[in-house]
Amino acid sequence: MSGSVLAELVEICGPGSARAASPGWVAAPATPGSVAALLHLAAGHGLRVRARGSGSKFHWGASPQSHDLLIDTVRLDGLWGHDGSTAVLAAGTSVTAAQAALARHGKRLTLDPPSPGATVGGVLALNEAGPLRHRFGPPAGQALRVDLVDVSGQPVATDSWEGGSGVITSALLPVEDLPEARRWVVRPVTTPTEAGEVVNEVVAQEFALSGVEMDLPGSGAGALALLLEGSAAWVAVSAGRLARQLGPRALIRDTAPAWWGQYPFDRSDVVLRLRVRSRDLHAMGYVLRDAVGESVDVRGSAGAGVVHAVLPGRLSAARIGDIVVGLKQVLLARRGQVMVLSAPPELATEIEMARPQDLF
Repeated sequence: MSGSVLAELVEICGPGSARAASPGWVAAPATPGSVAALLHLAAGHGLRVRARGSGSKFHWGASPQSHDLLIDTVRLDGLWGHDGSTAVLAAGTSVTAAQAALARHGKRLTLDPPSPGATVGGVLALNEAGPLRHRFGPPAGQALRVDLVDVSGQPVATDSWEGGSGVITSALLPVEDLPEARRWVVRPVTTPTEAGEVVNEVVAQEFALSGVEMDLPGSGAGALALLLEGSAAWVAVSAGRLARQLGPRALIRDTAPAWWGQYPFDRSDVVLRLRVRSRDLHAMGYVLRDAVGESVDVRGSAGAGVVHAVLPGRLSAARIGDIVVGLKQVLLARRGQVMVLSAPPELATEIEMARPQDLF
């Protein structure tokens, strides 16, 4: 059967775009029609399918059952349509490449996923958002239409994307004019309480912030960074007013801090994603410290209430499970949420990991 399947994959995708792998096969379709043909073939042979973009988030969440056919979206690439206010982007297009193409027209997507090489399809599949989440919301809420092929090989279009099975082929996304100016106002913070107080103060003001990010290492020497975007005159006035409000330790910067839009973890870490109301950030910090027994690195979109915490590497699966259960009990009363986003393979099989639908 393996030779027959490979021959069919090559016929669909073309020579050099399908191969045997361990496990199963890898196929790289170039069109939505080829994706549909692949899924129809998989359904006919009873093959388990998984899609992959750049692979930057392939290790996130609960690992699905072993796949037989991996659909690589690398050839589903490009800006397929652009009318000045929206753009149709193929699923395998990297967000960085899309932004570069749109910038030539003075436009941008309101997406800034932290994962290096993140593709449009991957960002939508796992609802990955960066600092711009504060102003524009997560990708799932921005997408005007998502085109995919379901597991039976049938094309589907939805204008209300909340995740789902199948393979994303393209998406209609809003675009906007590139801002004339950007400034970051950065203020040092050392404790969750201090960070929470500053966030609550500025979020309540009329500053039209594009991002409110917090970096709070376990050492306590952290910072808040707030992004202002718009006309040069408005940004200059607003940044000055915001810096004065935040006190003499606040600095205005023309460039982002080094940690801005970067995850505080890599694939070897055990990572928690926490969602809390911004006014509960201070409490979350102390609850997390008490649950773990020590301060841990926390970073994320403080204004939007979505942050990531890195657990100490020496913890057992049972201890991690106890920490998560304890956090869930406390956060439930505060309308919060906690999940294990990523963990090394040897631990991920023993821990209740986040499911894709938990990310929406």
